[in-house]
Amino acid sequence: MTQDRPLLGIILIIGFCFLAPLGDAMAKLLGAANGLVELAAYRFIIQTIIVIPIIIIGGRSLRTSPRIIGLSFLRALLHISATIMLFLTLRYMPLADTLAIVFVMPFIMMFLGWYFLKEEVGPRRIIAACVGFAGTLLVIQPSFMAVGAFAFVPIGVAVTFALFMLVTRLIAKEVGAMELQAMNGIAGVIILVPVWFLGSWLGWPEFQMTGASDNNWTIILLMGCIGTLAHLLMTWSLRFAPSSTLAPMQYLEIPIATVYGYFLFGDLPNGIAAIGIAIVIGAGLYVVYRESRQARITQLQV
Repeated sequence: MTQDRPLLGIILIIGFCFLAPLGDAMAKLLGAANGLVELAAYRFIIQTIIVIPIIIIGGRSLRTSPRIIGLSFLRALLHISATIMLFLTLRYMPLADTLAIVFVMPFIMMFLGWYFLKEEVGPRRIIAACVGFAGTLLVIQPSFMAVGAFAFVPIGVAVTFALFMLVTRLIAKEVGAMELQAMNGIAGVIILVPVWFLGSWLGWPEFQMTGASDNNWTIILLMGCIGTLAHLLMTWSLRFAPSSTLAPMQYLEIPIATVYGYFLFGDLPNGIAAIGIAIVIGAGLYVVYRESRQARITQLQV
């Protein structure tokens, strides 16, 4: 068992916040050139190729209990579902718009952690999460009129990824981060690749296999490598801090995604959105301050 160390967990989740939207931006750059299932399959294949040699070289073992194996497959299934829905949305909506809607997720995750894991959620954390969410709504004002039903897909991503994070929290203190990522990659490949091949054989468009010469392998590899590292950081963060602590910090993905959106796709938030960014960052910094203060008090008491 690993003792909670909230500040370390916060630092790791901030790293995740920088890398995760960059990986999403790589997927958006690939656009409609690849089928959704094909892109998701590449994501899990690359993760497995990266992590398994590290497991072998490090002399680690993937032997574990049937309970952990079952939860790993559930975790991979949730990850696959969220990934495919996210890639679908990114075809039609700007990166920051998409994440702005997805970011009802930390709010959902915080209360799932309270309800299922009995994690403590104080009034200051609830206020910080609410303020961060309000700032998110100001960052990008999603236009349901512009994209129609696709604007609802990120809500599905939020619910699915919140459940993914909850399962991660359940097993993150029993399994090492690298082993957890290896099991996630292996389970993802076992679930997704046969479905991908079958769908491609049946001629379903989103299951298409793009010719090797037509693929942009540099971006595909970046997408896989960045995504793998991002989720390693997220997994490590959950070993050291409860999801209710990390939830408000993940709002930092919104301003970070806005920066990526501007440099890669020319999307720039308006004045109201800039105010929202300031609110999101302020709420996140407040949580860091609270955790730092609480950690100092705990150390003095010990």
